[in-house]
Amino acid sequence: MEGLVMRTIIIGATAAGTSAAAKAKRTNPDLDITLYEKRDYVSFGACGLPYFVGEHFEDPNQMIARTPEKFAQQGIDIALEHEVLSVDFDAQTIVVRDLKTNQDRTESYDQLMLATGATAVMPPIKNVDLKNVYHLRTMADGQALRELGQDPKVQSVTVIGAGFIGLEIAEEFHQLGKQVRVIQLEDRILPLAFDPELTDMFADDLRDNGIELHLSEAVQALEGTVQVTGIVTDKGQYATDLVIVAAGIRPNTQFITDDRLKKLPNGAIIVDQAGRTSIENVYAAGDNATVINSVTNQPMYSALATGANKLGRIVGTNLGGQAAQLPGMLNSAGVKLITLEAGRTGLTEKEAAEAGIDFSTVLIHDKNQTNYYPGQSDLTIKLIYTKTEHILIGGQVVGQKDAVLRVDVLATAIQAKMTTEQLGLLDLVYAPPFARTWDALNVAGNVAH
Repeated sequence: MEGLVMRTIIIGATAAGTSAAAKAKRTNPDLDITLYEKRDYVSFGACGLPYFVGEHFEDPNQMIARTPEKFAQQGIDIALEHEVLSVDFDAQTIVVRDLKTNQDRTESYDQLMLATGATAVMPPIKNVDLKNVYHLRTMADGQALRELGQDPKVQSVTVIGAGFIGLEIAEEFHQLGKQVRVIQLEDRILPLAFDPELTDMFADDLRDNGIELHLSEAVQALEGTVQVTGIVTDKGQYATDLVIVAAGIRPNTQFITDDRLKKLPNGAIIVDQAGRTSIENVYAAGDNATVINSVTNQPMYSALATGANKLGRIVGTNLGGQAAQLPGMLNSAGVKLITLEAGRTGLTEKEAAEAGIDFSTVLIHDKNQTNYYPGQSDLTIKLIYTKTEHILIGGQVVGQKDAVLRVDVLATAIQAKMTTEQLGLLDLVYAPPFARTWDALNVAGNVAH
């Protein structure tokens, strides 16, 4: 490939797409790269939206990692407000629409990356077109919700969905002094990320601190004439001034109808460790694609910024003509509740069972640090490990402080295929303000058998 000018098109300019473009250009400066982005901004970190709404920082542009001008300086062309309507894999062409002029044109490529992200799902609820009904995915969503958070007329806030985004925005509106209600279709919160022993603690934390939590409850309709004033479920009717729908996401892959592109049932494009799809010269990464699970070595859907950036970088290396692979991801994630923080990595019990792994678990309650230095608090740690060899395959940590970053140790241990015995003797930091002589992770490893 060296010396050839490869026409490279990347559809989508958020985490995965921009990471790939920058790395590809560094790897092969001769590449002709164009990014097509439907919105009028790029490199947007939507993970910051709840905290922008909660007034932790003022300038929303802090969530933008890189401007189009920076890419232009690197020799990368970005076409904003351009939507790709279709792809012809045989002809290696795309049809793209300029949303400013409504004109369509056909462009050819030598290699293509699909980084189209995902769209928030709207459940089958009546009257969702009322005012004051929002998702939290875009800059505009964040700006509108921030203004509503400052509006004294908005007192009652209802969040539909108790995943990461739903809980984060619920916590922020609670901190703003609003009356917050969370309605969840499933029988517990964060059911895909944590096991029941941990999510029971989360639910208690929400309820004990004034958040109204409704589990196993289905929203059927919103009420109001112009603006939402109420919400109807299969169990009751509630007044509300604002509704935030955080009921999951759907990969943006519907515009590709070619059955040769292999996808999961939810529409996520299946890729290998290099980010290659089932179509020659076509790569994918981000919320529209899978990553390889480090434990099972199978494709998994993990719509996290960490995976998007890492696999995007790998794709960029491959687009640039060098070979690279992402060893795998562990779905490592953290969340801040009201008084608790929680993190997870690897497999849950349910995921381990579905993978056919013979496993054991241990759950311990310990402390984050010494009792004679101010700030000691509880930590709860759960380990999941293979029954015979005691190889770590999953971990979850919950506490008032110092919980989430301990998960990084577990992620490292799982990636390295360490055993519980090795975790028990791992030389972790000890100093009275930070840990005890035997860190809580050591204790968990030593208790496991």
